[in-house]
Amino acid sequence: MKTYALVGTGGRSGLYIEAITGKYRHNAKFVAFCDTNQTRMDYANRQLEQSGIARVPTWKAADFNTMLEETKPDIVIVTSMDRTHDDYIVRALHARCDVITEKPMTIDEPRALRILDAVDATGYQVRVAFNYRYAPHHSKMRELLMQDTIGDVLSVHFEWLLNTEHGADYFRRWHREKRNSGGLLVHKSTHHFDLMNFWLNSTPEKVYAQGDLRFYGKENAEKRGVTEFYPRAHGYVQAQNDPFALHMADNAQLKALYLNAEHEDNYFRDQSVFSDGINIEDTLSVLVKYQNKVQLTYSLNAYLPWEGLNVVFNGTKGRIEMKIVEMSYVNAGGKRENEGSIEKAEITVYPLFAEPWKAEFQLGEGGHGGGDNAMLEDLFGERKDDPLKRAADHRAGAMSILTGIAGNLSMQHDKPVYFKDFELVKRLRQPK
Repeated sequence: MKTYALVGTGGRSGLYIEAITGKYRHNAKFVAFCDTNQTRMDYANRQLEQSGIARVPTWKAADFNTMLEETKPDIVIVTSMDRTHDDYIVRALHARCDVITEKPMTIDEPRALRILDAVDATGYQVRVAFNYRYAPHHSKMRELLMQDTIGDVLSVHFEWLLNTEHGADYFRRWHREKRNSGGLLVHKSTHHFDLMNFWLNSTPEKVYAQGDLRFYGKENAEKRGVTEFYPRAHGYVQAQNDPFALHMADNAQLKALYLNAEHEDNYFRDQSVFSDGINIEDTLSVLVKYQNKVQLTYSLNAYLPWEGLNVVFNGTKGRIEMKIVEMSYVNAGGKRENEGSIEKAEITVYPLFAEPWKAEFQLGEGGHGGGDNAMLEDLFGERKDDPLKRAADHRAGAMSILTGIAGNLSMQHDKPVYFKDFELVKRLRQPK
């Protein structure tokens, strides 16, 4: 039986707590929780008790090393704030633990180099939890491209839509500060850039990006005629009828995880999306040239009427179009199986000189069309051969964030950014 310590007991940790206390309880168990906030760790322990499992010791973040020494977990699960990932990953590796980390693996090149150095020095492994790779529709796209369905891919258009529930949520939380999350090009788009690397079996050569904060933030709201503002939803009458407000007192899980925990760290989960202090973009466009000469046009907008993606592959033998509509959600605000659940999923192949046809695939149960459960089985279940090679290591984690990091640099300097100039890329492209 493998033993696990989990650091970061906020909303995202629930995916792993439910898995280890549920389906995988016979071959996995927790030995410790770690966080900056005792209230959230107590909530995690109540989840264990509700599953008939004894509470585990809790450790404040400052005592992370002591926790590793005393509990000696086989694997550390990192679900903390993005900018802290590298610190916990590196310390866990040097304590002879393997690591499972939420995406993004980290938020900038120096942090990624620290992780790469630690993996090389210790020989222990890092797995990045890219559940989107395991979603049946994304796996089907990988199959179609591997089968040469449209020949050589020449260009891709990838449009990601975040709506006014889920998209807005990034502007309420710690993600709204780029120093914490790297912005949406790193925090959110790491999924999409990883899918591109996964689908194309290639990595970028050059990136050019443009982006801005055009919808959220106080200044944008003022331009649209808004005159009443509030710093956060809880306790402010101005928020009562605002469709963008998050009312934590009305949601038992959000109340337990965040509202009841504020007295410890003054972290406000329900900040107004139209307040000052937001310095990430909500409107993004990216051009990417890959090593195999494929051209990608990518866009992300975080304030749209529906949630999901349109992606198109153009090749020498035809075209593939995929449209996915996802059910909207607020992180930790509802049932786990509803997160990213699929309302519509279709893939259409348009061959040259032949009739179009629909690709067949079966959505699974649970979040992201079954992607969450398939990933959890790969992480905690019986390992099986996977011809699609969906498991993602630290190299995949690094290459996915580098597209977003390059995009941030391109926006900052208004010029293309070349992957060959990254020290991390030079290291990753060396023979294993």
